[in-house]
Amino acid sequence: MKKGTIRLASLLFICLASTTMLAQLTSPKIDSLMEDAFKKFKVAGASIAIVKDGKVIHQKGYGVTSIATNTPVNENTNFQIASNSKAFTAAALSILEDEGKLKWTDKVRGYIPEFKMYNDYVTENFNIQDLLTHRSGLGLGVGDLMFFPDGSNYTVKDIVTSFQYFKPVSPFRTKFDYDNLLYVVAGEVIARVSGMSYEAFVQKRIIDPLQMKNSFAGASLITDKSNYATPHSSDSGTIKTIDAFNVQMNSAAGGIFSNAADMSKWMIVSLNKGQYGPDLKTTLFSEKNHKEMWRIHTVLGADPNPRYNSHFSGYGLGWGISDEKGSLKISHTGGLPGMLSIVTMYPDLNLGIVILTNTESGGAGLFTAVTNTISDSYLGLEDFGWTNKVVEWMKEGKNTSDDVTKKVWEKVQLSKKQKVKNEDFIGVYADNWFGEIEVFEKDKQLWFKSYRSPKLNGPMAFYNANTFAIKWEYQAMNCDAFAMFSLDETGKAQTIKMKGISPNIDFSFDFQDLDLKRVQK
Repeated sequence: MKKGTIRLASLLFICLASTTMLAQLTSPKIDSLMEDAFKKFKVAGASIAIVKDGKVIHQKGYGVTSIATNTPVNENTNFQIASNSKAFTAAALSILEDEGKLKWTDKVRGYIPEFKMYNDYVTENFNIQDLLTHRSGLGLGVGDLMFFPDGSNYTVKDIVTSFQYFKPVSPFRTKFDYDNLLYVVAGEVIARVSGMSYEAFVQKRIIDPLQMKNSFAGASLITDKSNYATPHSSDSGTIKTIDAFNVQMNSAAGGIFSNAADMSKWMIVSLNKGQYGPDLKTTLFSEKNHKEMWRIHTVLGADPNPRYNSHFSGYGLGWGISDEKGSLKISHTGGLPGMLSIVTMYPDLNLGIVILTNTESGGAGLFTAVTNTISDSYLGLEDFGWTNKVVEWMKEGKNTSDDVTKKVWEKVQLSKKQKVKNEDFIGVYADNWFGEIEVFEKDKQLWFKSYRSPKLNGPMAFYNANTFAIKWEYQAMNCDAFAMFSLDETGKAQTIKMKGISPNIDFSFDFQDLDLKRVQK
């Protein structure tokens, strides 16, 4: 769900060997590793769990749940696990498939007749597995503006009928482009087949049987928030708290809350191919569907660098799949504002690592460096000095992004004396899936506001030609945008195209997919 987490996860494959061989890390060494990463990545809190051969060998919290309270994080502190919820969605569908209530190849329209894609063929042939495999033909993060920022009034009904309005970027089932909204549709399939909400089904059929006692499939199920991590941001150079993100649709794409202790149980049942309990005779999902979830459905390219000697990479059902030094690797990252997570498993080694953090973007650096260092120790690799290297890579990326955005706002300042006829741009504009927005005048300055996503509201400053830069009042995420107007022969604005200003804008702000047309003169 987050561009930064995907970018840093890709660093798993960008490396060279150094000289000191790593031994498998002891708990004191992991403590030292975490403490060093905390200092260098500016993170408020995090928790980690490592499972090996069916047992928890390290499980601990570090830092604080909030810099406002200084309450320590422990192994039971709950975090939003964001896109790591997607594996629970795949598991829920596996359970229903095991029970004969659906088949993976069943058409989505058989369960949601109103579901509609961008052409008739894709609409009629889109099956349940297609919902989970990021191969729809649509672009990266398509439609996520209905999801980000939170506080909008879009519903699942809006989602299932929205895809008809998007333009495909590749032929159906040929290319990986990560999406969130089709997982929301998968959650709706689960609800309609099971006769209960997505959250109720996951809680009853997955979380409760595994005795994940402090985990919740949605915010509405939480009764006690005394041990919950507060989201933070360190993008400004200092750590500050930000508002928690509210997933207002179903939780299938990223709405589950969990902790290191409970995620240990989730990794163990996953490594045990769906079996759990003292004698491993209780089945959560079948081995057949375990294999289906951990089978590559959408092929990605593998990086042939010598450190990991990887040969393949792809996406299964809710999981990323690759190989490192001859060992299968199953992994996924997750990200919401101020909440980042990573789950990494090596079935051949019977090893699982989970890290949950409450700071953006430092948490992504921490979970990348720490996970890689621990996994390298089990793969028998040399010490790569991950923490220092990731610090430098993040610094370079941030500097590049800061340079671009700084130049934009400098140009805005220089253009303040430019005379703009506000009345030529004022009006109501509409997009087929996003709905209506208004450009209006406030204190002699143009402003932009979305009717359906109220946090997308802010002043518009002249940038160049017919282009304005919007500084959103919402600043929990880096998402300021350009608005580019087209004019008719009288100089009156008729349409608006948009795109993010920062090259590091999260992909979920898919402003480029908007096609806003004037609906009111």
